[in-house]
Amino acid sequence: MGEEFLGGILVVDLGGQYTHLISRRFRELGVYTSVVPYNSVEKHSLAKFEALVLSGSPLSVGELNEAELSKFSELILGSSKPVLGICFGHQLLARLLGGTIERRREFGRTGIRVIKRDPLFNGWDDFEYVWMSHNDCVTSLPDLGEVLALTENECIAAFKSLFKGSVIYGVQFHPEVKHTTKGLQLLENFLNIAGVARNWKLSDYVENITKEMMNEVDTDAKALIAVSGGIDSTVSALISKRVFRDKLVAVFVNHGLLREGEVEEVLSNLRSLGIEPLYINAEDRFLKLLEGVSDCEERRKIIGEEFAKIFKELIENDPEIKYFIQGTTYPDIIESGVVSGSRKIKTHHNVGGIPPWFKVRILEPLKYLYKDEVREVGRLLGVPETLLKRHPFPGPGLGVRVIGVFTKEKLEIVRKASKIVEDTLREYDLHDSVWQAFAVVGDDMWVGVKGDERNQGYILTIRIVESTDGMTADWARIPHEVLDVMSRRITSSLSKVTTVTYAITSKPPSTIEPC
Repeated sequence: MGEEFLGGILVVDLGGQYTHLISRRFRELGVYTSVVPYNSVEKHSLAKFEALVLSGSPLSVGELNEAELSKFSELILGSSKPVLGICFGHQLLARLLGGTIERRREFGRTGIRVIKRDPLFNGWDDFEYVWMSHNDCVTSLPDLGEVLALTENECIAAFKSLFKGSVIYGVQFHPEVKHTTKGLQLLENFLNIAGVARNWKLSDYVENITKEMMNEVDTDAKALIAVSGGIDSTVSALISKRVFRDKLVAVFVNHGLLREGEVEEVLSNLRSLGIEPLYINAEDRFLKLLEGVSDCEERRKIIGEEFAKIFKELIENDPEIKYFIQGTTYPDIIESGVVSGSRKIKTHHNVGGIPPWFKVRILEPLKYLYKDEVREVGRLLGVPETLLKRHPFPGPGLGVRVIGVFTKEKLEIVRKASKIVEDTLREYDLHDSVWQAFAVVGDDMWVGVKGDERNQGYILTIRIVESTDGMTADWARIPHEVLDVMSRRITSSLSKVTTVTYAITSKPPSTIEPC
């Protein structure tokens, strides 16, 4: 999409979790971006773009051999384009310029000192908090690089180099995530320094992806789309309906892992948008397979494979169906480790959970978008605000909120406790101000006293986070009195729960969902 476009930013994907989030932020600033895996970048293609940005990576610069370093040096330092390296990209640039890299970890909210004023830090104070997620840091630079900022641990947080007429910047932190408060300002400063044109609109993506799908598929054939009632699959269905019209077959599968009252809510929401789904109650089918399974990755794969079996049965019964459409977003792909250079965090049922025998062609109209972008696309397509503000819900459902041995008893505890959490937030007018809120239960027990009797029950954890795109998140500072109400309601109504805890770890180092 947009290959004929000249200008904008080329984001070199080195396998980092936030690569497409970098792209997303530049697009938010009105700039066209293209993301290309590092091993696919060709020197001639660099001429199409006005600047380069290097992403983060799970790799260590020390793992690169001399041939790889030489290739990077030729492509990047020889491009004569303005360059911004982020996290691993920052370390890579420093190494190419002769700097020193040492093992030193920093995660989450970290303070930095801006020690030299530069246009890159216009609008920044001398001390700012940023978001870090790295194992290595740059500790020294040769004479051709100047240090702009330092971290609390004396790592080089930012540097600048004028190399063969081009300006090169490196920042150890992640300006693309919302938790770097002035990160967007820094990216805008880089655009101003690089002189990059701003002519991108999200509405262009909707039109382009629709045209691409029309050009790539047989619009006289049928397409099957899995709809869960969430914003991702709903927006995918609305885009796909433009392409396949009455040939689109929407299917809503109840795997028995949905929230309380969700079936009725989903069917109502979809019908209000003109989507009449085929409803399949497969609750017994899924729960029978999951009972007693402890490993969460195994459960994700079981769920993904069983979904695939159901869809395969539907497709075999209707030979006109030639395509399968999913509401996959970029966080699903990057966390499942299917991007070159990235490492798997967890398997998503609609990405890594798709078995190799599922041979129907898969279409994923949202696979390069993040949640906040999907919501904006939903607005463009007329999706009601009530649905747009619906909390994200994982495809494997409550199956990933049971830690340890999966049992129907623990499933029902999570289902009922999660409803109490969400209902209480609504009661205190807090539901729409947080990203996600739910309950988690594991195998750990805690002795309690109920009705003057010893009562050993489960430890239940409440998880409430704030986020914009799901790639990073911080725990929500819910008032203590609200948490107290939740705790008392849960322990009063659920006899098998004796202790309620609250999760206060950000992402990273944690993930939002427990497994």
